[in-house]
Amino acid sequence: MQRDLFSAAGGLRPGLDQVDWASTPLGAVDTWSPTLRGTVDLMMHSKFPMTLLWGPSFVVLYNEAYVELIGDKHPAAIGAPAEVVFAEAWPQIAPMMQGVAETGEALLVEHALVPLERHGFLEDCYFTFSYSAVRGSDGTIEGVIDVVTETTRQVQGQRRVELLARLSEELADVADADDVRARALQVLRGGSDELEVVDIREATVDEHGRTTGLPDAPDEPLDGEHVVVQTLDDGARIAWAVAGATRAGVEPFVLVLRLAPRVRVDRDLRDTIRLAASIVGRALGRARTEQAERAHRELEAQLSETLQRSLLSRPVQRDDVQVAVRYVPASTEAQVGGDWYDAFALPHGDLAVVIGDVTGHDRDAAAMMAQLRNLTRGVSMTARQTPAEVLSSLEGAVTGLQLDVLATAVVAHLADAADDGAMTFGWSNAGHPPPVLVSPDGVATVLHRKADVLLGLLAAERVDHHVVAPVGSTVVLYTDGLIERRDHDLDDGFAWLEQVLADTQHLDLEQVCELLLAQMPGTVDDDVALLVLRTGPVPR
Repeated sequence: MQRDLFSAAGGLRPGLDQVDWASTPLGAVDTWSPTLRGTVDLMMHSKFPMTLLWGPSFVVLYNEAYVELIGDKHPAAIGAPAEVVFAEAWPQIAPMMQGVAETGEALLVEHALVPLERHGFLEDCYFTFSYSAVRGSDGTIEGVIDVVTETTRQVQGQRRVELLARLSEELADVADADDVRARALQVLRGGSDELEVVDIREATVDEHGRTTGLPDAPDEPLDGEHVVVQTLDDGARIAWAVAGATRAGVEPFVLVLRLAPRVRVDRDLRDTIRLAASIVGRALGRARTEQAERAHRELEAQLSETLQRSLLSRPVQRDDVQVAVRYVPASTEAQVGGDWYDAFALPHGDLAVVIGDVTGHDRDAAAMMAQLRNLTRGVSMTARQTPAEVLSSLEGAVTGLQLDVLATAVVAHLADAADDGAMTFGWSNAGHPPPVLVSPDGVATVLHRKADVLLGLLAAERVDHHVVAPVGSTVVLYTDGLIERRDHDLDDGFAWLEQVLADTQHLDLEQVCELLLAQMPGTVDDDVALLVLRTGPVPR
C-alpha cells in the first residue's frame, strides 16, 4: 500500500483532493512514476515556495507555501497546464522552462518582472526563482521544478525609498511654494513607472469639512491621514492632503495621483504616498512660512527705511558748495538705526555738516539719533563755536538731560578761506571714521587724525582739525557701514576708499555717491549714511 502522498500538504490538501487526477495529463496518483512521487513528496515537505512543472505541457503542482504567490489562481491552477495557469506571463516564462527541459541546465533569475493576474487585475510582480530539471532513473528529464521567492515588496520598496530620497533632497532648500510644486511634480512624474498622472492642487474645504474641487477623487474630507482611493479600469486614483489637517476656510494642497493599471494599492504604497505627501507638505509649509516672513521683512524694511529717512533732514543747498547725501539700510536688518547726516547754514555764514552713528538698531536708537541731531543743530545755532566746542556742548546737553546714549560723530564747518574760492574745512571727531579729501587733481586722502572719545563717555577735551579745500575739492563723510567688513581690518577699508575715490574729480557728486555704494565689497552688515561736499560754484 502506497503512503499518502499529500499527507504533508497542510491547507493545500482540500484543493489536491478535489482534482480528478485521472483526467489530467499526469493520470491517477497511484500511476505516478517514482520520480514524480518523490519530487512531489519533497515539495510538500518544504516550507519554501515551490512549484513542479511536469511533462511536455508543464502540468502545475505546488506546495502550501506557493499559494500566496498566485493568489486567486489557486486552487484552479492545481493539475492545469502552465500555459493556461500563467497565460499572461507565458510568452516570458515558456522559453525559460523549455530551455531547462531541453538542456537540463539550471536557470537562476533574480528580481524578474512577471506580470500576473492573481487579484482580479494584471499587476506587476517581481520574483527571484530557479528552474532545475527533474530527471528520471534513466536520466530522462521528466519535469522542471521551480524554487521561488517573491521580491515585489523588496524591489518596489527600494525604488520607492529612492524616490522619496530624491524628493526630499530636491525640496530641501526650496523657499518658494510654486517652485516646491514644480520640483515635486518633476521628481514624482519622472521617478516612478507606478505613477501615470501626478498633480498637486489647491482644494477648497467647505464649512462641513468636505474637500471640493477634486474631479479625480470622491468628495470626502482629507485630514492629512486619510487617503481617498477610487479603483477604476484604467488605474486607481488616489488623493491625499499635503499640507496638514484641513480646516473650514483653509485651502490645503492635495496630492492627486493616477496609478498605472498594473499597480496594486496596498499598505506599502499608501505609506509611500503618505510620506511623499508629508515631504511635499513640509516643504510647502516651510516655503509659505519663509515667503510670509520674507514679505514681512521687506515690508518692515520699507517702513523702517521710510521712518529713517523721515528723521533725516534735507541738506541745505548753497551756490558755492555742492552737497549730496545717501542713506542705505543694512541688507541683513529690517530695523531703524542710529545713522544720520545733516548740513545746515550757521548764523555767521559757515556751512555746518554732521555725520553720526548712535549704537543700536532699534526704535530707541532712531529716537536717540533724532534727539542728537536736533541738539546738535540747537547747540550750533545758539553761539559761535568751533566743531570741538559744539561736540563738548552737545555732550554737556546729553549729560544734563540724562540721555543714555553712546554715539560716534564728526562735526565740521566749511568756511571761506581766500578770494580764489578756497575754503577751510575744520572738524572734530568723536570716535568716528575720518573724512576723505579728494583734491582738484583727483588725489584721495583719508584725513587720519587722532580721534577723541565717543559721545557719552565724557571726554575731558576735544580737538579741532583743519585743512584747506581749494575750489573743486571733494570731502566725503560716511558711517562705518561703508568700510567695515567681516574678516577685514579698517586699514583695508580706508585703502579701498582712497582707491575708489581717486580720479573722481570729474564726476558730479550724485555719481560719486553711486560709485561708492555700487563698489562696496561683500554684504552690507550695517547701515550706511553718506554726505559728500564739493567746493566751488554749483553747476546749473
